[in-house]
Amino acid sequence: MHSKPVKILIVDDDEDDFIITGDYIKHIPNTRYVIEWCPRYKDAIVHMTEGNYDLYFVDYRLGAKSGVDLLKEALQNGCEDPIILLTGKGNYEVDIEAMQLGAVDYLVKTELSVEKMERSIRYALDRTATMKALKANERKYRSIFERSKDIVFITDMDLNFKDVNEAVQLLGYDKDEMMQMSLRDIGGKQYIDQLKYILETHKGINDYELILGSKTGERKTCLLSATVEENQAHESYIQGIIHDITNLKKMEKATLQAEKLAATGRLVRTLAHEVRNPLNNITLSVEQMQQDITDETSLLYMNIIQRNSKRISDLINELLNTSRPSEIRLQEESLQNILDSVIASTIDRLTLKRIKLKVSYPDDEVLIFADKEKLELALLNIVINAIEAMEEQKGLLSILFHLTGQYATVQISDNGIGISEENISRLFEPYYTQKRNGMGLGLAFTLNILQAHKAGIDVNSTLGKGTTFVITFPTVHAPEGESIKQSQERSLPM
Repeated sequence: MHSKPVKILIVDDDEDDFIITGDYIKHIPNTRYVIEWCPRYKDAIVHMTEGNYDLYFVDYRLGAKSGVDLLKEALQNGCEDPIILLTGKGNYEVDIEAMQLGAVDYLVKTELSVEKMERSIRYALDRTATMKALKANERKYRSIFERSKDIVFITDMDLNFKDVNEAVQLLGYDKDEMMQMSLRDIGGKQYIDQLKYILETHKGINDYELILGSKTGERKTCLLSATVEENQAHESYIQGIIHDITNLKKMEKATLQAEKLAATGRLVRTLAHEVRNPLNNITLSVEQMQQDITDETSLLYMNIIQRNSKRISDLINELLNTSRPSEIRLQEESLQNILDSVIASTIDRLTLKRIKLKVSYPDDEVLIFADKEKLELALLNIVINAIEAMEEQKGLLSILFHLTGQYATVQISDNGIGISEENISRLFEPYYTQKRNGMGLGLAFTLNILQAHKAGIDVNSTLGKGTTFVITFPTVHAPEGESIKQSQERSLPM
């Protein structure tokens, strides 16, 4: 039994029919009803649009318009309350049309009874209450779906996207683009094949780590959780969430690298101390012996010992300078000026190898807190490595610089030999190098300097295609607007 009266509006241009219909409703037991009459189409639309009643009975004939017209217009205006169509005589086609449009029932006036009216009203109210609850839940979950910062998706069993939320912008795509794509288009084959096998076999997966490619080519480390579900037609589909952990991975990597550098620095200082003491004794002894030896052959050997002792001493000093935390003096500097200085320092190398240079800067000057001299050395080291990785006359060095909010991103790219994934993971390790005469300290030094500037660094590389260093600096303040000048591709004079 309803706790409050059910408000019913009967829309009928014949008052006698209104009285007859209302009389059937009044005789329904155990429920209270408030029944009102509306003879005019335009007034009915207002009531139905505003939701003034719990239930509407609408006569099929309403003057110049029909009850079907009223049904269409009311539903188009957002009416969610149940509408029952009344007609003087049965018409199968009208019945079908009314039900397809959204009427909850179709009753013939000559066949009305208290029992039939009670059943129709009860069914209409129960069905509408269920539909409203479903719509409320749908709105609630749709809101969660759309507002989630994680990518929420639905795919078919072939991993083609059927629905995604706005968070796909994390990958640089909009919803319309993603709806034309598959997970295979953004994930590596080895990840996606394994994912599909697990989902088909176990019907679900939690925190599956995989690499996804963004629209700009950036690699994103993500965690994917998904389950296999069935719709009402018993068709299987996949629903899931993708959580971007790229920054977390970078932080973990940076922390681990810092710990490695600190441990290596302590080891170097200990070894240097242990080596330097006996080396000093050797150097002093050689200098003393040189004063007493006149034999040319013996002097030759003494000079060899002295030169190599000095080389070892210089090497120790270089190791100590590299492993020791750099003293950084930060002040406001123009990032454009720093990059210009780096480029100027490499012009001769670029000219000799006949390598093209492509540069792009923002319109406005960007200021960062920097130790200009040390930061130039760090960036110069990256640029020189890029130049050395490229073939003569075929190389293209790109230095692209743009703003994102309060951060400035510098991309240094080459089209050289590239770096394998295994070697990228060791790139900044002290004493790791692939150069024949290198010590493996250059990029370790670079990382130290960049970390002292609170800069982030990421490396993307493909063997045979080239390498890109992406360095992100916090700015002193972000200029208004983020427009980028057109890239200026130029060949250096040969």
